[in-house]
Amino acid sequence: MTRNPIDVATRVSPNLSALIESRINRSEAGQIVTLETMREFLNGLLSEALTETEQLHHFDLNESLVDELNALIEEYGETAAAVDFIQKAASEPLSRVIEAAISDRSLNNPPTLEMVREAMISGLTARLVGEGALEEDEDDNLITEIDDLINRYGGDAIAEEFIRYE
Repeated sequence: MTRNPIDVATRVSPNLSALIESRINRSEAGQIVTLETMREFLNGLLSEALTETEQLHHFDLNESLVDELNALIEEYGETAAAVDFIQKAASEPLSRVIEAAISDRSLNNPPTLEMVREAMISGLTARLVGEGALEEDEDDNLITEIDDLINRYGGDAIAEEFIRYE
């Protein structure tokens, strides 16, 4: 199995990242999931999709994911560890919100995802829009995004770990 020293997860779509994470979470202890394992899994899902479409409502499962996975295999090899391709990052707008929450002296440091969510509901995002740090349309989906992160990693996860630096 090949491990990648660079942050290759930034090269993966959110849908493929979620599918990889789901597959790894359901694998048996000690089972190594590689990009080739993921290709076999995805091809199996696509063939099952013709008869069992209800299973696939969790993911936008389509041929573009196969194309994306094939491109990753071409670049990183079949034996690359699939775990390296799981995104654990907030979008750029949510990263700015998290950074603002970290700078906020009224929050206990380091703030958790749940603390950032509470700050957002209490006016943090509105303040950032007013200050010009966020565009008005950028704050539309931020609660949904942080809720997704909380569902995946827990409300007690340290928010700073999810900041995406670009």
